[in-house]
Parts: sequence; structure tokens; C-alpha cells
Amino acid sequence: MTKHWMKPRQWSQNWRAFSVVMVAGFVGLLSISIVNVALPAIESSLHATPTQFQWIVAGYSVAFGLLLVPSGRLGDVVGRRPVFLTGSFLFMVTSLACGFSTSAEILVIMRVLQGIGASITTPQVIGFIQELFQGRERARAFGIFGMVVSISSAIGPAVGGVLVSALGLDWGWRSVFLVNIPFSIFILVMGPKLLPVPQKREKGTKLNLDTVGLLLMAAGVLTSMLPFILATDPAYGVKHSPWYLIGVGVLFGALFTAWELWRENRQHSVVMPRALMKNAGFTLGSAVSTCYFAGWTGVFIVLTLYLQQGLGMAAWLAGLMQVPLALMGAYGSQRSSVWMTLRGRWLVLIGLVVTMAGLGLMAASALLLSEDFAWLGILIAGAIAGFGSGITISPNQTFALAEVSVKQAGAAGGVLQTMQRVGSAVGIAGVTLVFFATRFDTTLAGYAHAFGISLAFIIALMAVGALCALSDALRNDGRNELLEMEAPQPVEEPRLEKEPQPVTEPQPVTEP
Repeated sequence: MTKHWMKPRQWSQNWRAFSVVMVAGFVGLLSISIVNVALPAIESSLHATPTQFQWIVAGYSVAFGLLLVPSGRLGDVVGRRPVFLTGSFLFMVTSLACGFSTSAEILVIMRVLQGIGASITTPQVIGFIQELFQGRERARAFGIFGMVVSISSAIGPAVGGVLVSALGLDWGWRSVFLVNIPFSIFILVMGPKLLPVPQKREKGTKLNLDTVGLLLMAAGVLTSMLPFILATDPAYGVKHSPWYLIGVGVLFGALFTAWELWRENRQHSVVMPRALMKNAGFTLGSAVSTCYFAGWTGVFIVLTLYLQQGLGMAAWLAGLMQVPLALMGAYGSQRSSVWMTLRGRWLVLIGLVVTMAGLGLMAASALLLSEDFAWLGILIAGAIAGFGSGITISPNQTFALAEVSVKQAGAAGGVLQTMQRVGSAVGIAGVTLVFFATRFDTTLAGYAHAFGISLAFIIALMAVGALCALSDALRNDGRNELLEMEAPQPVEEPRLEKEPQPVTEPQPVTEP
């Protein structure tokens, strides 16, 4: 149904442009999860060490997360379309290089560069959604985006497992990177035709990146992650890992905060604008995202380890076990755009509770059911957790950005995605460490115990996010922001110079 504030042709054009953006969002996030089931094949083919495993998975997420903020700012200043297409081209080239890597060291470097390409593209996705849609259409677009996030995160192991099993040891793992090429070609061909032309850059507008702030943030994240990664390396182990680096990471965080306040007081650009940090909805939504993704991303790694090495499933079967999770996540995301108008911010809390319940049932299935029935319990529990995930991601995205102006959409999207990716990177390291530290032997019982404890750790992370979601819901109880956003939009039509009254300008209404 055509919305009354858009002409039919414009409405159709916006959704066609949105399809290109969603392909980029899908393939960028697919590359995070698809690698998991290919790790044993990479080990055999390239003789990768456990530490290299960690960097192959986490290095992508770190590079992805740390450059999202400057990439968002770059899109705001230079224009989203050229930045989006540049990132897509870099992602395609590095995907090709990953697929033809001849050593684990080269693969690690190419994965980091691939993450940089994805980080340039991803903030533009949220910026385009903010630019193309308003009100309920924006909620619907974020619902589809959430569905894409759920599918790409959950279906990655399934696709990777099928490719590894079908193409063999060497070409199987290479194909999980080469599969990105057709998607990238589609983006680079259709993007220039469908994406909106950027507005002319105002004279005197500078990029003004906070380089020192970015370096301090990167140092804080890397030093906090390193002890978790080294703890899984036999050369260090849990006992001798440099845990003091976590304190160093906290120190870098304090320096980062002081530096940001100093720069903003002198009216310089910053990585995280104070206006965003003072926005309670955005701050709480970012905290929910960080806690959620810190746990959720690790689910697929420990689940794959339990299914393949514990229950002895083939890679393709372990991957297919996660299909119901993906389908229910997609269904929940698709329906969330409707339920958001009914439940408001409470829907985020409901989604987190359902997700934690599904993960708890998954742990109980591994620990309490026999080998013959554990897989069935995990299949059902995964579907429940996937549905909860679907009604968590897109509503949280929508409400976190509901009070953010379109001018700050790119920067806000970059900050939000940064918190997600940083949470994912640290979460992967932490969850993997918990799994290997609590696996008392290599029998099924040992794997089941480690899997159950890892899921308990993930649930604890999500419980912190649920508390933030509860605070946000209580803060806005009784308000339906989507309906408020919807109400002023018909006023946009007077842009036809017949009624040039400044009183009807809608922007102040959409920026509380």
C-alpha cells in the first residue's frame, strides 16, 4: 500500500534501493558466522594454530567494529552512495584474496582487510534506512533489516557446512569466502543505478576525524580481548595469560572518555558525540546491543563445536541443525514491525527473555537428554531462541535511533554497530575461553558440560542487556513513538512551493 506522504514512483524507488542495501547488510554479516564450521578444514589445509583460529574469527569483527564510527561520519560528509560502493569493492577484492590464501598468516591479514571493507559499508545501511523511510515504513525497513541480520547470522553455519562437505577439504573452506563475490557484483552493478544521489557537499565541510580517539578506542578493545585469546593458546593457557591487560584496557577507556570530553568542549569532532551519549534511548539501546551480541555471536561457535566434536555430526548436518533457528529469527523480525506499534519498547525486553529461555532449554537438552534425543531438544530450543532474537534486534535498532536526527544518522548508526561488533569480538573470545576451560575431557559428557556452562555465561550477558531494556521501557512507558513519528509525516507534502509556511516544517517534531 502506497503511503500518503510519498508518490508511488518514489515509494517504489526507495524500496528498490533498499534491496541493494540489504544485500550488502546480508553478505557483510554472513561473513562473520559462515567461517565457524570451516575452521577444522582451515586447520588441516593451512595448518592454522588455535590462536590463528581466534584471529580469523575475531580479527574480522574487531576491524569491522572499530572503523564503523569514522565510516559513518565519512558517509555523512562525503555522501553515502560513493562510500557504500567503495566499501563494497574493497570487500569483494579481499573476499577473493581470502579464498586464494596460501597460508594462515595471509588469511588472517585478508580477514582483517575484509572486515575493514564491511565496516565502510555497514553504517551506510542504517543511514540509508533513515534517509529513505519515515514512521512505520522505517520500522518496517528495520524489521526487514533485523530479519536479514537473523538469517545471515544463523544460516552462515548451515551454508558453510554444506559447502565444506560438498566441495572437499581444500575448496570447501575457500568457497565460504568466494561465495561473497556474486553478491558484491550485484551491489556494484545495481548500486549506482538505484541508490539516491548524495546531496552536494556544503563548502567548508570537513571530515574532522578524531584520530587520537579512534586509536585510544582500538587500544582499549584490543588489550581487553588479548588475554581471552591467549588463554586458549597452549603456550600461555588460562593461568599464564596476561590478565592485567584488562586493567590496561580500562585505563585506555578512561583516557578515551577524557579525550572525548576535552575535544568536544573545544568544539572539535569526536568519535562519540556527547549529544548521543546524553540521549537515554540511544545509550540504553547501545548497551542492549552490546550485551546481546556479546552473547549471541558466541552461540554459533560453541554450538558448532558441541554438534561436530561432541555429537560427531558432519559439517553439513551441524549446519542444517541451525536452519529452524534462522527461519524463526526471520519470522520474528518480519512480525516485529507490527508488534512494535502494540508493545513499544517492551518488545525488546520480551525478545531477550524469550531468547534466554531458548538458550536455557538448549543447555538443559545437552546436559539432561540422552545422545539420541539431545539433538531434538536443541533443534526446538534453537527455534525458540531464534524467534526471541528476531523480535529483539530490529525493535532495539528502531527505538535506539528513534530520537536521533537524520543528520546524525550515519554517526549514530556507526556507534551502534561499533558497540555490536566490539561486543561480538570480546564475546567470541570470552565464550570460547569458557568453553575450552570447562571442557574436562573430549568425551560427549565433557563437551556437553562445556556447552552448558558456555550457554549459562551467554545468558548472564544477555540478562545485563535485559536490565537495560527494562530501564528503557520504564522510561518511555505509555508512549507509542512510532505513532508519534507517523503523525507529522503528511506535512512533508507541502514541499510543492504552494504552501511555503515555515510552521509546517516537520523536522523539529521528529527530533525530540
